[in-house]
Amino acid sequence: MGAKMTSKSLESILNEAYERHHQTEFIANDPLSIPHLFTQKEDIEIMGFLVSILSWGQRVTIIKNAHRLIEIFENKPFQFITQHQEIDLKACLGFVHRTFNDTDLLSLIGFLKDLYLNHGGLEQAFSGGVKPKDTNVKNGLNQFRKSFEMSPYFVSRTKKHIAYPDSGSACKRLNMFLRWMVRKDEKGIDFGLWEQIKPSQLICPLDVHVIRQALKLNLLKEEKTSWENAVYLTEKLKKFDPKDPVKYDFALFGMGVN
Repeated sequence: MGAKMTSKSLESILNEAYERHHQTEFIANDPLSIPHLFTQKEDIEIMGFLVSILSWGQRVTIIKNAHRLIEIFENKPFQFITQHQEIDLKACLGFVHRTFNDTDLLSLIGFLKDLYLNHGGLEQAFSGGVKPKDTNVKNGLNQFRKSFEMSPYFVSRTKKHIAYPDSGSACKRLNMFLRWMVRKDEKGIDFGLWEQIKPSQLICPLDVHVIRQALKLNLLKEEKTSWENAVYLTEKLKKFDPKDPVKYDFALFGMGVN
C-alpha cells in the first residue's frame, strides 16, 4: 500500500490523524499531564524534564512516580531544587522507577540546582549548543550531556539516563521534552516556552508506536531506534510541514497505539 501512496495522500492521512489525536483529552493519561499541573516556567521545565527522564514503561506507573516527585518537592519543584537544605534530600531516599533510583534523583537535583543558580537554567543548557543555522538539535543534546558530565553532581551510573546523539541514541525522551518546551501549539498541549530553539530544529521522538506506524507509511526503512533513524523520519515529515515537522508525532503515535 505504502509504495503506491502519493505524497499528497500521505499528507492527507497525516494531517487527518494529527487533527484527530491532537486534542487536550490526550493529556490526561500522558506524562505530559505532569508539567501541565504547574504555571511557573521553571516548575514546568523541571517537572517536564524529570517526567521525560522517567518516561519508559507503563504510563500509569510513570505518572504515579512523577506525582511522588511532586510530593518530595512539596508542590514547589523550582523552590525545592534551588533552595533545599541537606536534610530535605532525605525525602528522596527510596525513590525508584525501573532502573532510575534515589542516587540518580539526587544527582539530577544537584545538577539542576547548579544549572539554575549558575548557568541560566535548563533552557540555556540545551539551547546554548544549538546555532540558528543548525538543521536540528543534535549539538544542543550533545552539549547538554557534556554539561551533565562536567557537573559537580555528576554520578557515573546516572549518565545512562541522559542520552546524546553522538552515542547513536535516538534520544527519544529528551526529544519529547524538547517538543514540549519548544513547539508552539494553538491548543496549549505543548508549551512553547523556549524561544532560542526553533520548532523546525526539533527531532521526532522515536518510540515503538511511532516506528510501527512510520514503517507502515514508508516514512522509515528500518525498525531501529537510532539517531540516524530519528533524523531520517523527521526529514520525511519536513516535506509536509518544514516549520513544524514534529507536530506529526501526535499523528504517528496515535495511529500506532490504535
